[in-house]
Amino acid sequence: MAVSVSVLALLTLAACGTESGSGSGSGSGSGDGGSDTVQSDVPVTGVAWRVDSLTVGGKKTEAPEGSRLEIDPKGRATAYFGCNHIGAQARVAGDRITLSEQGYTQMACGKTVDAFEEAAVGALDGELIAKLSGEKLTLTTGSGDTFALREEPTADLVGIRWAVETLISGETATAVPADLPKDRVPHLTFAEDGTVQGNYGCNSFGGKAEVKGSTITFGPQMGTKKLCPEAEMETERAVLAALDGPATYTIRGRTLTITADDGKGIGATATPEKTDEGTGTTGSTGTTEDPQEHG
Repeated sequence: MAVSVSVLALLTLAACGTESGSGSGSGSGSGDGGSDTVQSDVPVTGVAWRVDSLTVGGKKTEAPEGSRLEIDPKGRATAYFGCNHIGAQARVAGDRITLSEQGYTQMACGKTVDAFEEAAVGALDGELIAKLSGEKLTLTTGSGDTFALREEPTADLVGIRWAVETLISGETATAVPADLPKDRVPHLTFAEDGTVQGNYGCNSFGGKAEVKGSTITFGPQMGTKKLCPEAEMETERAVLAALDGPATYTIRGRTLTITADDGKGIGATATPEKTDEGTGTTGSTGTTEDPQEHG
């Protein structure tokens, strides 16, 4: 299994952006540029979309759990189909969405998931026609293949085990190394009593986290004091930088972004409430290994 991970460099590129029409109303989406045409983009940006299925050649396949797609207002697209994290440039013009220059992490995650991801990545390469119906979105390729998506309900901050997947530094985002041991994948869980606990990528931690509006103020954290391989320690240092003092947070669907005043931050995804056997980590409570070592 390939475990090397590439930087999601496309997340740092200057985006193509979205092309908004002048005025309001529905446009034809043909992009003919006529002076009598009013073009209005289908409102797909800034929404966390859950991918339900992909139909290729008339055969419908259910998407792996957690599959999602998001296009931000600056024209950056991110996707996940159960294995790798994918980034691309996106252009929205009327009902047409064009994704190009994809970049992604490089893992092998099993025959079924890999097959779906390969088909999905291929279908996303090029122009898609978007059709919105309530909270459901259909994306159709030029060959007639279709994605079925729906708007992801927004998760609560508290009581969710957030698995850290992205490390942010200003305008640069990199993926957390995919080959970290299961018990050292960075994660955090916020509690109703104003505390947070989890793992930085090597050491477990716990401490205060006061939430007011869109700001989380992290107090001193106490935890274990182990030394780990450099890749894990590098991840830990990046997570520590984001969870120190005041930080701004946003939640879109099941994606949490925390950004400190200096631009250091993390991107995390809500994970199912289950226990990772053999790791001492419980998804629903955020209980971490070696709790007796917390100061």
